[in-house]
Amino acid sequence: MSKPEPGAAPSGPAPDPFRQLLDEVGAFVYTIDLQGCYTYANRLVLELLGHPLDYVLGKDISHFFGEKSNQVIRENDARVLRGGETIAREETNLIKATGELRTYWSMKKPLRDAAGNIVGMLGISHDITEKKRLEDRVRKQKELLDTVLDNVDALVYMKDANRRFVYANQHMADVLGLPVERIVGSLDTDLLPRDLADRFWAMDQKIFASGQRQSSEEAVVDACGRLRHYWRVVVPLPAPDGTPAVIGLSTDITELHELKEELRRQASTDGLTGLANRRSFCERAGHEFARSRRHGTPLSLIAIDIDHFKRFNDSYGHPLGDRVLCAFAACCQSMLREADLCARTGGEEFCILLPDTGLDDARRIAERIRVSAGSLCVDGQSPQLRISASFGVASLESGDQAFDTLFSRADRALYCAKQQGRDCIFAWPGG
Repeated sequence: MSKPEPGAAPSGPAPDPFRQLLDEVGAFVYTIDLQGCYTYANRLVLELLGHPLDYVLGKDISHFFGEKSNQVIRENDARVLRGGETIAREETNLIKATGELRTYWSMKKPLRDAAGNIVGMLGISHDITEKKRLEDRVRKQKELLDTVLDNVDALVYMKDANRRFVYANQHMADVLGLPVERIVGSLDTDLLPRDLADRFWAMDQKIFASGQRQSSEEAVVDACGRLRHYWRVVVPLPAPDGTPAVIGLSTDITELHELKEELRRQASTDGLTGLANRRSFCERAGHEFARSRRHGTPLSLIAIDIDHFKRFNDSYGHPLGDRVLCAFAACCQSMLREADLCARTGGEEFCILLPDTGLDDARRIAERIRVSAGSLCVDGQSPQLRISASFGVASLESGDQAFDTLFSRADRALYCAKQQGRDCIFAWPGG
């Protein structure tokens, strides 16, 4: 068997061993001359074109490929045949025999004679059609998933066992005020306050240890400095490389949290004056009574009733009566410490709880409020209109078994103040 010239294109059927080798390489192998006509094609090429070798030889690509792909292939072939380039790139071919569009990764290099002149081209192509279709499906699925995750009203992220973010959706990036690319690959301690990152990490460690999902409510300051509240659900899931990881889904519940706080405030606050209502006063009074008993500290109570309040409503109308209540409430509040509690316990009835305060000090506080209230002007058109109130003061005694006992003494003291002509203070015992 004669040995072909190195680099020369086969001019006829290849010897059997050579043909067998090229037929079994699992790639499309062919050669063309300077006119672009086939001078050799292996078995895969012939099956693709749908013709035997003797039909294919001497014909150019226009016999087998659609015009659009024909033009692109000719341009690539010209770069090899005329420019002497070796190129490797993706090519899409419309096969005339089947009408099918196929995609190939092709490597093309010039064939030269002994003198180094280009006499043809060697082409080796691998069919990547299914690979491309799979890549397109994966890309479309990723685009769809990214669209869903970026538009869901939640922070979604994945974090590995080294506290490093593997994924973050756009909503999380917006909250942190960082691009997604900056988040992925960063440690939680690089992006979050240390105490918050450590708290999240403690939950992550529990999940790694137990393999069970965890949930909790968290408060986070966003990129604009606003305090946001999230319901955080974290589940274990291996990262793409198989290492342990967790996926977190944090739903913004700030509005719900604020609504809950507002309802809690409304449940414990008098809607007109902003003071504590009777319910919250009784709860706090029970706690303070127990604390005073436990630590042996004094506790005093002032019971107050605005004098002749019905006259305000009957003579000037309920709007002015409301202004009287609000002005008196503000007056009381301005005389108290942060630890004290002033509550509206009835229509024109108020109570002031004074922790760590004895009877004498409580009486002095009541007197300051009485004097200050008497100087209030609640109606510019009626400057003669003045507020007065009666005060009953009592302090915790050693025999008291419940707060109600103290409350009853303060109420009796208030009754005594009214009996003495109103606009005065009566401290129990002793007046």
